[in-house]
Amino acid sequence: MTAFLLIWSPKKWPWPELPDVARRVAAGVAVADVWGCGTARGLLPGDRVFLHRVTQEPKGVFASGYVTRAPYEVPDALSKRGYRLCIDFVYDWLVDAHERVVVARDELRAHPFFVQTWDAQSSGTVIKPMAEGALEKLWTERTGRRPSPGPAFAANLPPTSPQPSKAQAHAARRAQAGPERGADE
Repeated sequence: MTAFLLIWSPKKWPWPELPDVARRVAAGVAVADVWGCGTARGLLPGDRVFLHRVTQEPKGVFASGYVTRAPYEVPDALSKRGYRLCIDFVYDWLVDAHERVVVARDELRAHPFFVQTWDAQSSGTVIKPMAEGALEKLWTERTGRRPSPGPAFAANLPPTSPQPSKAQAHAARRAQAGPERGADE
């Protein structure tokens, strides 16, 4: 299993539903999500993902989960390619990063975490093994150990809500805002 970094910038996507989603995850609900993964095509079902808040405090890692669907193309008229790559994943831990993070950005500047580029410009960056092991250990100390989902986990997820996915809403927002480019989320 490989671990990947997903980036969230509140300047690009305010994510007003985050407090509610965090409450549902804390209550033990299996919450699935869609996330842009830049140009990365190597994410596979079962891979680990960690979400990192950038550009505004509190900066740091605030969520984790497991990929349930490998990268797939979502139409995006503003992209030079005409699409963007997205993954589906399920959270196993999520806090409201409007308020706090689990591992602060300043902690990620210390050994052994500093071997990793945490301020990536887009999601889908592989977390280096040295940083991954240390992050997983610290993550478990702070959040507790939860079992990883089995291979059939994605098939057992509840149906998604009728609301547009974050990827669709983000693409619509980008279309209204114009040609601004930057981090995926």
